[in-house]
Amino acid sequence: MSPSRMPRMIGYARVSRADMKEDRQTQRLKEMCARVYTEKVSGAAKSRPVFEKVLAGLRAGDTLVVLDLDRAFRSSLDALRTMETLQARGINLRILNMNLDLSTEFGEVVFGILAALAQFERKMLARRTREGIAAARKKGKQIGRPRALSPGEAREVRLAVSEQRLSRDEAAQRYGVSSSTVYRACRKAA
Repeated sequence: MSPSRMPRMIGYARVSRADMKEDRQTQRLKEMCARVYTEKVSGAAKSRPVFEKVLAGLRAGDTLVVLDLDRAFRSSLDALRTMETLQARGINLRILNMNLDLSTEFGEVVFGILAALAQFERKMLARRTREGIAAARKKGKQIGRPRALSPGEAREVRLAVSEQRLSRDEAAQRYGVSSSTVYRACRKAA
């Protein structure tokens, strides 16, 4: 087999936000992989260009290596479909923190169970988050970013713009907010 056709171990690391570091993943992956690709995008995002590029570049005999199950897959269904596609192409999958090698029958079964459990945990986390937000709102807590304009300021802006005393840009500058904030404040009156 020529060196260019030798099976490769290709690592994939993902973090959900641009301000997060992928070092924990990449350090482990670099210990065993010829190449490590990183991506900063939510796992729930419709498009993950780096992940799609990695999958497209894999050849029969290669192994895709990820540190954790949730770094590569959105749901158990996504994991199972991707695994099926990789297997049909002769590509292996390893999940390091589970010591799971999907080239074995046992690995396939365990992977299916773990993928279902991971999806269950994500659903439980989402439910707990919704319940926590609802409880905080019930106590009168403000959830999310504070409004740029108070209700009174928003009325002042709408009135000044509608009476043409200020343009939208002038109102934005005077109140120290963006033009889009002024636009939204004016639109609410319409």
